[in-house]
Amino acid sequence: MVAFAVIISVMMVVTGSLNTICAKWADSIKADGVPFNHPFLQATCMFFGEFLCLVVFFLIFGYKRYVWNRANVQGESGSVTEITSEEKPTLPPFNPFLFFPPALCDILGTSIMYIGLNLTTASSFQMLRGAVIIFTGLLSVGMLNAQIKPFKWFGMLFVMLGLVIVGVTDIYYDDDPLDDKNAIITGNLLIVMAQIIVAIQMVYEQKYLTKYDVPALFAVGLEGLFGMVTLSILMIPFYYIHVPRTFSTNPEGRLEDVFYAWKEITEEPTIALALSGTVVSIAFFNFAGVSVTKELSATTRMVLDSVRTLVIWVVSIPLFHEKFIAIQLSGFAMLILGTLIYNDILIGPWFRRNILPNLSSHANCARCWLCICGGDSELIEYEQEDQEHLMEA
Repeated sequence: MVAFAVIISVMMVVTGSLNTICAKWADSIKADGVPFNHPFLQATCMFFGEFLCLVVFFLIFGYKRYVWNRANVQGESGSVTEITSEEKPTLPPFNPFLFFPPALCDILGTSIMYIGLNLTTASSFQMLRGAVIIFTGLLSVGMLNAQIKPFKWFGMLFVMLGLVIVGVTDIYYDDDPLDDKNAIITGNLLIVMAQIIVAIQMVYEQKYLTKYDVPALFAVGLEGLFGMVTLSILMIPFYYIHVPRTFSTNPEGRLEDVFYAWKEITEEPTIALALSGTVVSIAFFNFAGVSVTKELSATTRMVLDSVRTLVIWVVSIPLFHEKFIAIQLSGFAMLILGTLIYNDILIGPWFRRNILPNLSSHANCARCWLCICGGDSELIEYEQEDQEHLMEA
């Protein structure tokens, strides 16, 4: 089990990093002097990778049904000769189209992020995606009536400070005369705006995944199927929509031109390799992410996601010739610290383990700190009652 935990953790970090790196690699390849700029085609490739999770789910489901049927064999007279105590594997009873709205959110959010990735660096792209924590927390209050403890607000504050540092330094320290600073600002803003849509998707998924007990791999695959089909249909009207040069590098300025993309791929086959990397990496990343959540914990998944951000930042400097900006280290540290505080990995556990036991005799003070750092206030009440009983005795 330890070996399996290590394997899926490494797989999550590696494939998650490769997903962003392959997307930026495709953007950096030039065919006939023109950079490959097809965010909607790249998003379709990503959805195809997610759709592969649905294929894997049904393969596993079919195998479980086969094993169950073999273990529950009926004899010639109809009597059961061998039977297991396990129930027959069945699909969860829910309407698959419940996952069409989050698929639409995924289409919009992913497409906007890929447009932003074309305009900014891979490391900034990955760091700015941390803004999803802020919007998820705010939307959870409105849509799920969740109560956010003060320590989570502290985490969101650190994340916000980290995002500001990353975004501002990207623009201030960019001294390349060929770079369009307005395009960098636009790209960074688009990535942050996309996190609002991603947050809506995550809150919606949390609500219905819990309500209907849908396997995560099944949900990811369904969203991939809906996203792939919907975006493939939208490619037709996108072909006739013309946009400014900032958002399209094809000669006719179309929002998405699949025919021109195919021409570029035939001229530069390495683009196909980069797109294939996107498909394969997102499929394995989703599988590894679901496995980490199931076998380890959701907090472990968040920590590994932070490691992925660091890997992308380190690799992007030599691979995409990104400029090393020392002050961005503080922004990255703020993002990681905020993420760890928000997910109750730092501060809260330390407080409850080391400080809270010493405050058991001061119930009011303990409750005050519990409101900030989280915990079970009933424990304080029980301890106070026990002490009162001892004094009476």
